[in-house]
Amino acid sequence: MGEGDEVTRNYIELGITDPLERKSRLLPWIPADLSEISYKQVEPGKEYFEAYRMNERLPSVDKEFPELPTDRKIKVFTDIGLVENVLTDARFEMTATPEDADVLWLKVTYKDYTTLSKDMPGKRINQFPFETVLTVKDLLAIVSRRAKKSESEMGPKWLPTTFNLKSELPQFVSYYQYREASGLDNHWICKPWNLARALDTHITNNLSYIVRLPESGPKVACKYIENPVLFRREDLGDVKFDIRYIVLLSSVQPLKLYAYRVFWLRFANREYSLDHFDDYEKHFTVMNYQPEDCLKQVHYDEFIPMFESQYPDYPWKDVELSIFQAFKELFTAACAKPAPKGVANSPQSRAIYAIDLMLQWDTDEAGHRYMQPMLLEVNYGPDCERACKYHPHFFNDIFSTLFLEDTENKNVTLL
Repeated sequence: MGEGDEVTRNYIELGITDPLERKSRLLPWIPADLSEISYKQVEPGKEYFEAYRMNERLPSVDKEFPELPTDRKIKVFTDIGLVENVLTDARFEMTATPEDADVLWLKVTYKDYTTLSKDMPGKRINQFPFETVLTVKDLLAIVSRRAKKSESEMGPKWLPTTFNLKSELPQFVSYYQYREASGLDNHWICKPWNLARALDTHITNNLSYIVRLPESGPKVACKYIENPVLFRREDLGDVKFDIRYIVLLSSVQPLKLYAYRVFWLRFANREYSLDHFDDYEKHFTVMNYQPEDCLKQVHYDEFIPMFESQYPDYPWKDVELSIFQAFKELFTAACAKPAPKGVANSPQSRAIYAIDLMLQWDTDEAGHRYMQPMLLEVNYGPDCERACKYHPHFFNDIFSTLFLEDTENKNVTLL
């Protein structure tokens, strides 16, 4: 390089050649108007879905699968110590080896459903092939959009509007600019595809900030719920809260889904307001990994009368019905297409998932306010220590429902 030679800098990573994506990523330095670009989202092809579960082999379903034994105890193998300690239903017994088991309840990801179906058709397992369409955040948004009522909608009412900041960045910028021009709230919560506990999660209405967030890893941008239903804490005031339900998937074809009627609550530790987005204890509710004194404990049976006293015009049974309807619509959409674009039919599979949700104020066509459930994420293999601590028969109910189809006096509702 000699004197007078020109030095240039590429502000974005190499390899990005698409003109619209380059324009979007350069927004922090070079303003651009992308509002004329369509922000309509199109479902990607199967290659997009296959990238998430490499080497996953589907079961052979055109055969007979023996029923679980009824003349002896059902043998369970698990690599989860909690399950081994709390499964006390006398109809089950633990075994030390997976070869001897009738039921495999595993923490590790299982992929070879072909061998399972051909060589071990009598076994059951606690996972479904391609359940990642539910548990990975960008795939969850894609399959959820199948449930929208019309093509003009961004998605079903229970799904926060969501964009993949890697594959849909120009569409996101266009939609952001449309909302800005329309005077609509433009706060977004940006989350990694596949992390939990609010790690690397950001809340902002700064477009330049959002555009640069994928530099620390792939993310989705979800419309932030700016008008949540709040819960009054006598010690603090009105705070955000979210709700966790456990759902039990017994079958894909036909769809057979249960909700566990006991639910769990998490509360923010500071009064809510639409500001100070770096204040974790105001805008986030995941406190069970913080010191013990940060976690506000309210059990579901205590919460319901407290909720109804704060919102006497909104009986909890009606709110819960709308929540369960959203669950049913989600799983119907997720199972509507064959793998890899949907949860695969697997007669040997049973599973539980945790669904986290919030309630948002919305208005119907007649101008009446109602509480709209907003589904936030779905988790495979959820942490059940809290469930077992306060409800010791939790796994007894789960195993009885999934493997014996015995729901009598169990805390489950068929959806």
